[in-house]
Amino acid sequence: MNTNTSINQVATRDETRYAPGALPFLLGCTLLGTIGVFLHEAKADPLTATWFRCAFGLIGMSAWLIARRQISFLRVTRAQAPRVLAAGVLMVASWALFFGAIERMSTGVAIVLFHVQPMWVLVFAALWLKEAIGAQRIVAVSVAMGGLVLATGIAEHTAGGASQAGYWLGVTACLAGSLCMAGVTLIAKGLHALPAGVLAWWQCAIGTSLLFFWPMQHGWPAWGMSWAWLGGLGLIHTGLAYTLMYIGVARLDTARVALFQFVYPAVAIVIDWLVFDERLSGVQMAGIALMSAAIWFAERRRKA
Repeated sequence: MNTNTSINQVATRDETRYAPGALPFLLGCTLLGTIGVFLHEAKADPLTATWFRCAFGLIGMSAWLIARRQISFLRVTRAQAPRVLAAGVLMVASWALFFGAIERMSTGVAIVLFHVQPMWVLVFAALWLKEAIGAQRIVAVSVAMGGLVLATGIAEHTAGGASQAGYWLGVTACLAGSLCMAGVTLIAKGLHALPAGVLAWWQCAIGTSLLFFWPMQHGWPAWGMSWAWLGGLGLIHTGLAYTLMYIGVARLDTARVALFQFVYPAVAIVIDWLVFDERLSGVQMAGIALMSAAIWFAERRRKA
């Protein structure tokens, strides 16, 4: 009797400490952190890269739904249809804006500006969804944002190109893209009744349909490795990564989703260092440490 009670107490503590959905969401964010390599190697313009991401992502998501025998779930209700359409348009817009931004500024600066998104998510959740965020998570996300700024070396990048008109166009694109992505996150929470992968399938289908005209009119990439990298952009960074993230979003509260998304830029910074030999300065290392500390602070189990 006492043994069973003890086991139940341990299980309860573990469930409190490790949020359901955290692992798949973090794995999805980690995969997204490698997206810069694929974009760099593909050498395609932003809209072409976005179309390939949608088209190959659609193939990946279709395979996922077929394997799980969930094709029938692609039928959405009249109440769900406007939200699904809005999420699809916003997602495609955010991808195109981000890809366009990194043509005008360094990847590090684009990432830090794009990831103002968690702050938008918290604000919109409090205003529209009436969610109680909590002071601890607000402080943690704010500290993580500061760490992200340090980790990407935004001050150094700004000093080198802030006077260029293209730079500020990139800044505007990143901020607009972050707003679009925040909207997708909140819409996804309202569509939790859809099985994981269905919303991502519709987003890819909408993007494939909307942007097909672009490569048709402006030409297709040369056959070969460019197609392979672009295919990976859709199959890995969309088909697989977004399936994992939607599984997590359905089981996590908004504050955790906002906080865990910092894993994506953190991984991207490390990948840039390892692959492109963009070595991190002491300030950048301190920023990554600050981000890690903020995540630990927000997720630590409160003592009774």
